[in-house]
Amino acid sequence: MPTALISVSDKTGIVELAQALHATGVKLLSTGGTAKLLADAGLPVTEVAEHTGFPEMLDGRVKTLHPKIHGGLLARRDLPEHMAALAAHGIETIDLLIVNLYPFEATVAKAGCTLDDAIENIDIGGPAMVRSAAKNWKDVAVLTDASQYAGVIAELQQAGTVSRATRFALSVAAFNRISNYDAAISDYLSSITDGGAGDGDAAPARIEFPGQSNGRFVKLQDLRYGENPHQAAAFYRDLYPAPGSLVSAVQLQGKELSYNNIADADAAWECVKSFDTPACVIVKHANPCGVALGADAGAAYAKAFKTDPTSAFGGIIAFNTVVDKTAAEQVAKQFVEVLIAPAYTDEARAIFAAKANTRVLLIDLSQVQRDGASAWARGQNAHDIKRIGSGLLIQSADNHVLKREDLKIVTKLAPTAQQIDDLMFAWSVAKFVKSNAIVFCSGGMTVGVGAGQMSRLDSARIASIKAGHAGLTLAGSAVASDAFFPFRDGLDVVADAGATCVIQPGGSMRDQEVIDAANERGIAMVYTGVRHFRH
Repeated sequence: MPTALISVSDKTGIVELAQALHATGVKLLSTGGTAKLLADAGLPVTEVAEHTGFPEMLDGRVKTLHPKIHGGLLARRDLPEHMAALAAHGIETIDLLIVNLYPFEATVAKAGCTLDDAIENIDIGGPAMVRSAAKNWKDVAVLTDASQYAGVIAELQQAGTVSRATRFALSVAAFNRISNYDAAISDYLSSITDGGAGDGDAAPARIEFPGQSNGRFVKLQDLRYGENPHQAAAFYRDLYPAPGSLVSAVQLQGKELSYNNIADADAAWECVKSFDTPACVIVKHANPCGVALGADAGAAYAKAFKTDPTSAFGGIIAFNTVVDKTAAEQVAKQFVEVLIAPAYTDEARAIFAAKANTRVLLIDLSQVQRDGASAWARGQNAHDIKRIGSGLLIQSADNHVLKREDLKIVTKLAPTAQQIDDLMFAWSVAKFVKSNAIVFCSGGMTVGVGAGQMSRLDSARIASIKAGHAGLTLAGSAVASDAFFPFRDGLDVVADAGATCVIQPGGSMRDQEVIDAANERGIAMVYTGVRHFRH
């Protein structure tokens, strides 16, 4: 008679699983709290303490660390000497292990979590059992998550056993779970700066960057190739992805996403979701080439496309609002690699269906809408990571949001209310443009974008040239610079192009020289005090 050992912290679905196991002839073995739950449900269950002949002790810290448990899990059924050893010591085999661990991650995520609380939620016996069962996967099936229950029940009901392939998959999932669990513990303990002095009622002092960084990501898919065809690539998500992020996107149609598609789509989505009113962002090679606000998706797209129709060809387009028939008809006239939106009307879906190669992504914002601004905050990466030779650079993510009251007017001429609107919009766009970044805006749309040049002067000149090619005027425009103007020449270039107001961080040794130039040219200028380099 096969035996299942059940010891779970999260008891979701466990009674139903135990009932199904019992119905298929499986003997139930369990620890204290879980055993009581199963007994109360009318199931025949043997407590681990009765099975081992040794009581739980040390406030439950020791209950499954016993040869009768680990011998039953680790014994290889194909080795006579293993089975003889079990018989000699009166140890029964354990064929299924159902374990989920103490909620360490959830505990340390709570505000004010003390070191004592964290330590008491470090599971010892659970991981030990999981490792034993996972190592002996040819003979033991190990379940570490409620999502696995239904599949195992189905196999037992249909075949009377759990298949080899399923046991191996469960073993891999089990080791992954232990790896992630241990990494969470390591990250937490490595971040404590007072050597445990915070033990007790107070939360310990912690640093943002722990002594050891343990990445925890789950592969979503293998990609055809990387940034170039000779490079291999795969797409991963955070272990616990936030709502409203690109990794939650559902692809409704189109070809498989490529490495570059995903990178550019993320740039477009992160930019467009920073706006509170209907907006459209068109990205090419990780840079916004057109951004605009509008009354709806169609109006925003029409303005964004005007910025740079040439670069928009084959671009990535993101909306932060529903895409309707009118917007779809406009977008469908162009070659689009990827389209992203939180919703599409049925008419829009039908229009894009005729563009079979266009990758259409849907990002469900229902959770964000329920939770409000806090969900958007959770959707932002806490850290940015850049790989270097044999190492990592990790920094807090650039999640700064500029408020109007943060602006410092530094020129004799103050910007008008409309200019303030354009400056704030330009600043929001510049944050997502590769440095050096110069962005001209007017009337809630970009009219010239200069990106990624070694010289800020060249970025300004390129923005002006591209505006001319698009048939747009820069007269009366607002300009954002992601970093300060080191000399007045940059200010003169944007003024010559037609700009009448400028937003920049300030902080140069020659700030007064630039301010004097702005006053001389009759330009309003505001400082933000914040730089937005993006490399």
